[in-house]
This record gives sequence, C-alpha cells and structure tokens, in this order.
Amino acid sequence: MEDSKYLTVTDLNYYITQKFKNDPYLHKVFLQGELSNFRYRRNSHQYFSLKDEKSKINVVMFRSYFDKVKFKPEEGMKVYITGYVNVYGPQGTYQFYAEAMEPAGLGALYEQLQQLQKKLAQEGLFAQEHKRPLPRFPDHIAVVTSASGAVIHDILVTANRRFPHAQVDLFPAQVQGDRAADSLVSAMKQIANYGDKYDVMIIGRGGGSLEDLWPFNEEAVVRQVYDMKMPVISSVGHETDTTLCDLVADARAATPTAAAEYATPNLTDELANIHQLQSSMLSSMQNVIRVRRDALNRINHSVIMREPARLYDEQAQTLDLLRDRLQRNMTHLLERNRQSYQLSTQKLFAQNPAKRIEQILQQENFYYQKLNANMRNLLREKRHQLAQLGQQLDDYSPLKTLERGYVYVTDTAAKTVGSIEQVNVKDEVNLHFKDGQAKAIVKTTRRNDNDNQEK
Repeated sequence: MEDSKYLTVTDLNYYITQKFKNDPYLHKVFLQGELSNFRYRRNSHQYFSLKDEKSKINVVMFRSYFDKVKFKPEEGMKVYITGYVNVYGPQGTYQFYAEAMEPAGLGALYEQLQQLQKKLAQEGLFAQEHKRPLPRFPDHIAVVTSASGAVIHDILVTANRRFPHAQVDLFPAQVQGDRAADSLVSAMKQIANYGDKYDVMIIGRGGGSLEDLWPFNEEAVVRQVYDMKMPVISSVGHETDTTLCDLVADARAATPTAAAEYATPNLTDELANIHQLQSSMLSSMQNVIRVRRDALNRINHSVIMREPARLYDEQAQTLDLLRDRLQRNMTHLLERNRQSYQLSTQKLFAQNPAKRIEQILQQENFYYQKLNANMRNLLREKRHQLAQLGQQLDDYSPLKTLERGYVYVTDTAAKTVGSIEQVNVKDEVNLHFKDGQAKAIVKTTRRNDNDNQEK
C-alpha cells in the first residue's frame, strides 16, 4: 500500500484552514445569539460559546478586543458579535474569532441596569447606614401601586387582619408602560406633601419580565424612594426578581402580603405579648413587695430598732476620738506657730535698722577719712609736679637768656626778627633787653656764608 496517497492530519487541517481563509464570506461575519459557558478571565483572552435554539459555536475573543467592550457580558445575555471564522489547527476545529460585541435586546436592558446600579451605589443610595427601622405600631400606611391589581387587595386584607387600627391609603399609579415612572414619582410626591402623616410607605406590583418591572429601575423612581421621609417597603415582582427600588428601600418583601406583614404588627401576638408582660410584671411586683416586706421585718426586729440608743454608741465613741485628735492637733499647731514666731523675732532683731545705721555710719566715717587722705596725697603729688614744671619753664624762659646779655629783635609789626633776610638798611627795629627796650636804625647788613657780603 502506497503512503503517498494518504494525507497527514496536519496537511488536512492546513488545507481546510486555507479554504476558510480564501472564503470571502467568512472574513467578516455578523452573529447574534446567547452567551453560554461564559466565565470571565481577568487580564486574559475570553473563551465561550454563542448559541441559539438549535446550535452553538465556540468563540474566542482576544484580550485586545475584549478590553474595548463597553459592558460586562454575563451568562445568558443576548449579544451581537462581529468577527471571522477560522480553523484552530492543533485540534482541527473551527471557531469564531470575535472582534466586537454589543448587547442585544434584554442584554441592553441588563447593561443599562448594571450601569445605573453601579452609579447609584457609588453615591451611597444603597448603603446600609441609610436604612431606617420600620415603625412597630403605624397609624397611617401609604401604598403606591395599581388601583386595579391584586397587590392592593392583598395588602388591605393582610393589614386589616393583622392590625385593624392602621389606616391604609392607596395612591394609585401606573406600574407598567412608558408613563409608569412618572406616575410612580407623582404618587410618591403626593405622599410627601402630607408631611409626617404617614408612618410607612409600601411600593410594589406583581411579577413580570424585566421589561414589565423596568419602571421600578428608573433613576427618577429610585431617587424619589430614597428621598421619602418615612421608611419604605418595596414589594416589586416575585422573590427571584430584584429591582433598584428593592435595593434603595428600607425593607424588601417578596410578596405584597409579606410587605403588609412587615408594615403592621400581628394584633393577636401583640395582645398575647401584652398579657404575658402583664403577668411577668405582676409576678415581678409581687416578688419585689415580698423582698421589701422581708427587709422591713428584719429592720423592725433588729437590735437597733429595739434599743435605738445603741445606734449612737459607735458615733459617740468616734466623736470622743475626733475631739481628742482635734485637741492634739491644735496643741501641735500652736507649738509650731510659737516656734515660728520666735524664729521670726530673732531674724527681725538681726535685721534691726539701728545696727544697720551704725554700720553705715562707720563705713561713712571710714570712707571720709580715706577720701581726705587720698586728697592730701593727690594735692601733694600735683604740687610737686607743678614745681617741676615751673622749674622746667624757668629753665627754658628767654628771660634767662636776656639776663646773660642777649637781646631779641622785633620789627615795627612786633614780629621777631630771626634772619638777616627780614631787615634792610635804614629799617627801624626794636631791641628787647632784660630790663627794657630800645629802638635802632639798621645801617648795614651782612650775611654769614662762604663769602662775606655786606650791603
């Protein structure tokens, strides 16, 4: 048998792959279907199936394309997918490679619901700390629902059976259709206009599809429920249905009957509780009276009551002890004050002003004598210095020179003549002697230098 006529699996898969690649109808395919086997893989490629009523196809969506999807895909969601068909060679299977995905039909509603829920949750409308407790004994109950449905009938029957005292007022509204949201908001605003009249409000309707329940997911309705001043009980759809009104309300009931039970106490149970509390209170009062009576009997038969004077024996002894202690403390206090007085007196005598004045006068006398002695010494030194200076002045006095026969000459302007250059022939000069003056006329002059000159 020749092997050449048999293909390898790889060759066959390659051939089929080329067929898919060369088929222009498979290059761009638009599919619609329901997501199946979808398990979200973080930061990875997504693998799932797309099915309809009769068949399904495996789908792979690479991360680069999935990151561009604007909503969160979920199991069972109807979607539109764009991509191409190709063969996965290693397994010999063909699959759809998705490049874009959009919600379709209910998928769009689910996506819108998820986005609004996320937005309102971030604002804190669903936070548990905003939930208010339901009143135990409501006087007035407001109900927002359809006037023709079974919801109001169930609420009225249940409330009247459990707590006939409560007055239930219906504020009719449309609970389905395009105008339902505005109708629900208008009814709740009418309730708000009554101020504090209503103790609790019930909003609800029967079950239905997502489209039927959609008015209770509208943002205006949810915000109005959040703004209501009284606690709100939501009863929308069945137990498996969850709307945004259920999340924002203070309490959620699975059925209208359950909502009425949440809003009202069971009168039979309350009366039974009251009777039980009365019995318990009576028993407690009897027990307290018995305990107090026993205590009173013990007091009446005590030794103190038979001999009241013994009540003061201990206090009298305590008074004597306190009196003795007071006496001792007063004695000690006086003794300490006396010693302190004596010490202060001694300090006062030590600081006597007369002694202080005497010391100051002695110091003054000492400093006065010392000052006189210093002044005499200073005068003696100054007198001696003056004599020395007088002697030096006398030694340098020109009169001494004049006494030895010298004279000094001045001109007519009384300026001393010290050089031959200052006089001329026939000038008049004054001659100063030690005992008088004389005038003279210059007849001749002669300069003393290398050559004797005369003029």
